[in-house]
Amino acid sequence: MSSERAAPEESSIAPLTGLRFIPFRRSDLLKMLRAEDGLDDEQARDFDDAVGLIERAFRDEFHLSRQQLKDCYADLDPDADTRRFPGGSSLGDETTEALRQRLETLLNRANYEVLTDAQLKKAFRSSSLFQIRLRIDMKDFDNVLLYCRGASERVETVPLFFGLIKRRAHFVNYDRVVLFLRFADRGAKTDGDYTPGRVMIKLFQNVPDADLEMLFPNTRVAMRWSDRLLIGVPALASGVIVATTKLGAPLILLGTLGGFWLGLHSEPVVLDKRGLIMIGAGFGALGAYLWKQWSSYRNRKMRFRQALTRDLYFKLLDNNGGVLLRVLDDAEDSECKEAFVALYFLMAENRAITDEDLDGVIEAWFTARWQARLDFEIDDALQKLQRLGLAVEQEGLWHATPRVPAASAASL
Repeated sequence: MSSERAAPEESSIAPLTGLRFIPFRRSDLLKMLRAEDGLDDEQARDFDDAVGLIERAFRDEFHLSRQQLKDCYADLDPDADTRRFPGGSSLGDETTEALRQRLETLLNRANYEVLTDAQLKKAFRSSSLFQIRLRIDMKDFDNVLLYCRGASERVETVPLFFGLIKRRAHFVNYDRVVLFLRFADRGAKTDGDYTPGRVMIKLFQNVPDADLEMLFPNTRVAMRWSDRLLIGVPALASGVIVATTKLGAPLILLGTLGGFWLGLHSEPVVLDKRGLIMIGAGFGALGAYLWKQWSSYRNRKMRFRQALTRDLYFKLLDNNGGVLLRVLDDAEDSECKEAFVALYFLMAENRAITDEDLDGVIEAWFTARWQARLDFEIDDALQKLQRLGLAVEQEGLWHATPRVPAASAASL
């Protein structure tokens, strides 16, 4: 394959099972539910009223969370353009841990899944679809967190060695990836661009698991053995030609001169102007050859970096404070969607039902009607409805109570 990532010739996608994320917009999901016509006119009005209650409750809750999260991140934000309050928080471990815990809670509510250290190490060992070798030094960070959402198994047929060979690559692709990093203090080894103690948060899209290395800010491009061979073999062959054609006579002359100086033979050697020109021309040709090979190596690495930069340009969605606001919005949407779905099917059943049976009905509806296989969080959804007074549980059976007054909605 060329230094730039070639377009796959064949691709297939299979969504992974067991994912909590509902892959539909909030407004579209409401249209999908209402189109089922599973409620009579009175129930439909009650459902609409309950939808308004759910949206108001989560809007108020996440408005408060938004300010708390911004305050928690303020002194750690590398993009901050405001002055620090002298009595404010520090850049220490306690502040970072508080931010991390808040972010983890928020990402969980937005249906993101954590990538464990084992998964990350496996991804680092995998062969990159980008067809370059990437290296990162994890010592630059003392706190790393990776969360993903919308994973699917994919198969791509990619060309290798200028299309002469084709390889089928199996990998997991993440629709969204959130990266949380805290820069470490490495003393004299600290990069000037990394302020120790600062926290960087990035949001990416469409990331293969084998290419997670490219998301880190200290990624370095390294030459693969195949690339070194592509440069090294022709360079060695041409080097032999240069040595025999351009350096043969100068080396013989220098060898003879050296032998006379060392007393290996008594016949004097005259080094005239013509000989000096011949030696200078030979070593000049060697220098030009070595410079050409070094330029070829450097230019190939530069093409790798350009391809990496271009790929990241389309994958990066947001930075730092902007990521927090996006995730807050995602979490609010996820909480609302789960409550909408649970309430609708609880009302449509029009009877008391166990949480397990209701979970089966909902997951079957998503699979059969919308080809979306997911692991619906029925326990969490029912608890939300219960706190809002929209559902009750008695002896393990649940039923909807959407007409219960809820002017003073319970705190979530």
